[in-house]
Amino acid sequence: MKSLKGTETEKNLLTAFAGESQARNRYSYFASQAKKEGYEQMAAIFLDTADNEKEHAKVLFKLLEGGEAAVSASFPAGVIAGTTANLLEAANGEHHEYAEMYPSFAEVARKEGFAEIAETFLNIAKAEMGHEKRFLTLKKNIDDGAVFKRGGKVVWRCRNCGYMHEGNEAPAECPACKHEQAYFEVFGEVY
Repeated sequence: MKSLKGTETEKNLLTAFAGESQARNRYSYFASQAKKEGYEQMAAIFLDTADNEKEHAKVLFKLLEGGEAAVSASFPAGVIAGTTANLLEAANGEHHEYAEMYPSFAEVARKEGFAEIAETFLNIAKAEMGHEKRFLTLKKNIDDGAVFKRGGKVVWRCRNCGYMHEGNEAPAECPACKHEQAYFEVFGEVY
């Protein structure tokens, strides 16, 4: 592969690396807030997504060739709101990445002769699309009062001990381990 030094693709890689790195930290902070509000599953999903962002950053970092590169970018800063607002902010960020940022970075990479990097940008964008969908679904569950209560019977699983309960809503307390309702999630098993 030809050298990235001084190219727009190099700047875009560094910008994307910085964005993925800061998203990882924001999602970790959002996880703490979700946990404080009693949303254990959402906290775990924020942490899982933070791990995904770490891996995206690692892939991008490994494509860089070292040295220094100056970039200018803006990122959300300093606000850890309630979980509903955090989910919306996260979804909006993911949307920007997959719908605008990564496709434009891929186009530049292709024009500059970096087809593999273009594909990397587009593949990361696919993951970001899934992140947006997940965050919007979780926000809708809060908005609809459906985090711990559903319109029909479902199987609820305690995230702490694995106890299963069938019903319209999660128990207020797990009968097996005595953890609060916050530890229940709708059980979904797809292998």
